[in-house]
Amino acid sequence: MIEAKLASKQQLPHAMIGARTSAAYEPGDLVTVSRRFPVGHRAPHYIRGKRGRIEAVLAPAAAADAHDRLADKTAPRPRRYRIVIPLGELWPEYAGTALSGLHAEIPDAWLEAT
Repeated sequence: MIEAKLASKQQLPHAMIGARTSAAYEPGDLVTVSRRFPVGHRAPHYIRGKRGRIEAVLAPAAAADAHDRLADKTAPRPRRYRIVIPLGELWPEYAGTALSGLHAEIPDAWLEAT
């Protein structure tokens, strides 16, 4: 059932920023948020291990964050994606509409192809 909800490729064409050729995922792709638990807030705990759909490919952040300051500053900044996670994926007893979802912006290193 979750696959049918996620398979919908509704997207906002104006939300895509930057070149698609360098992105690992495209709008509509199904992904899972990694279940790792390192220090930091790269992905909220409550969405780790949850499945969602790429809504938009975003340009890498222009400003350095704490993670970038610890890494090589000459390396390219990670690409970010706006994903939509159906609320039924977060709360199995959710009885609302299948179109409801949580939107989050996640770095590519936190996403896995589903």
